[in-house]
Amino acid sequence: MKKHNDKRSSFSGKLGFVLSAAGASVGLGNIWRFPYLAAKYGGGIFLLVYIILALTFGYTMIVAETSIGRMTKKSPVGAFKSFSNSKFVSLGGWINAIIPILIVPYYSVIGGWVIKYLAEYIIGDSKLLAGDDYFTGFISGGFSAEVCFIIFTFITLAIIYAGVRNGIERVSKFMMPILVVLSFIIMIYSVTRPGALAGVKYFLVPNVKNFSWMTVVAAMGQMFYSLSIAMGILITFGSYMKKDISIEESTRNVEIFDTAIAIMAGLMIIPAVFAFSGGDPEALKAGPSLMFITIPKMFESMGLSMVVGILFFTLVLFAALTSSIALTESAVSTFEDQFGWNRKKSTIILGGIMLVLGSLSSLGYGPLGCVKIIGMQFLDFFDFLTNSVMMPIAAFATCLLVSKVIGLRKIEEEVLHGEGTFRRKKIFNFMIKYLCPLFAAIILLSSIANAFGWITI
Repeated sequence: MKKHNDKRSSFSGKLGFVLSAAGASVGLGNIWRFPYLAAKYGGGIFLLVYIILALTFGYTMIVAETSIGRMTKKSPVGAFKSFSNSKFVSLGGWINAIIPILIVPYYSVIGGWVIKYLAEYIIGDSKLLAGDDYFTGFISGGFSAEVCFIIFTFITLAIIYAGVRNGIERVSKFMMPILVVLSFIIMIYSVTRPGALAGVKYFLVPNVKNFSWMTVVAAMGQMFYSLSIAMGILITFGSYMKKDISIEESTRNVEIFDTAIAIMAGLMIIPAVFAFSGGDPEALKAGPSLMFITIPKMFESMGLSMVVGILFFTLVLFAALTSSIALTESAVSTFEDQFGWNRKKSTIILGGIMLVLGSLSSLGYGPLGCVKIIGMQFLDFFDFLTNSVMMPIAAFATCLLVSKVIGLRKIEEEVLHGEGTFRRKKIFNFMIKYLCPLFAAIILLSSIANAFGWITI
């Protein structure tokens, strides 16, 4: 089997890694999932729990996965196999590797929807987008949604084809600062709407009365979305990290970046929806209905809908692209390492997989709407399989690999390499051995129970 380790690509430095990893973290999950969960599970108390988890659970998993990648200079499958020939260890690597291959096709479908909405705002059709049946008509129409999905897919593949520094790093360095600026502008617009302060207070001020066990479970689940944990991405990006870059310092920067964007996403959406709905948290419905139905109606009611719509959907498009790039790169890296293919061949083959699986998700609301798997359309099924089943298993496998196979001492040596620090070593050791596997098991069981209607999340 051909190996590429001797001439493996790398990020130019810490900034390249941090912005690329933050780009992987800041995606659609931050913008439409985080505000919804925060509103549903206690507002300020959810935010507090989430931040605590980011500094413990999130930190631990980022350090573990990045260290594994940098130690081995391989993508997930090869990285896991480097430490053991056990079939169970190998399986853990494959689960990490397959997740991005399954996620990026349906993620690109949603990215296509974003392109459609941005285009409509640019040509001045904001009133059309605010119509009651526009979104349903668009996704069930088939052809238009499929074309938008293909456009988004080819943009992603073109960036991946350009390579780590010329593609991923260059695009992340361009998009992430713009994403922050746009988030700030829309946040200011949102919090200054009449009646928005009630939403600001609900989101930022913790109220213990709103706390429940589901607040913790929902915040733990959001960690996977928000920090790109257990998707093979951080192992892959770690393999591109130079030895003289501090893993802990880079992790801290990713934590700060991600949490800041999550808070800005909450302040972009919760106060504005509160103002729009007269203080009704139920208006913050999950998923596409928030992004593609509620928000266009809200913009239309508040004035400046075309300008704000263009800014918002440009922000969402950048967030979607940076995450799809990270997912695609992880999959391409696996093909390169495991099958000895070059970047061109790996990108083309993955593109074919994306077009086939993505088309199932895209057409699943239209011509293929009659086909369902365990009662779910293709997009919902792929989302459930990856996020609710495979990612918690991948996280569990990573914890076992670190604590039982690699050993905490070797991870410590990798983190301390060069002039690295490991100030949160005690937290890391305790979390990776005990709490992270427990959290992963809780998320797995609660997600499956929720999917089958045994509990409601």
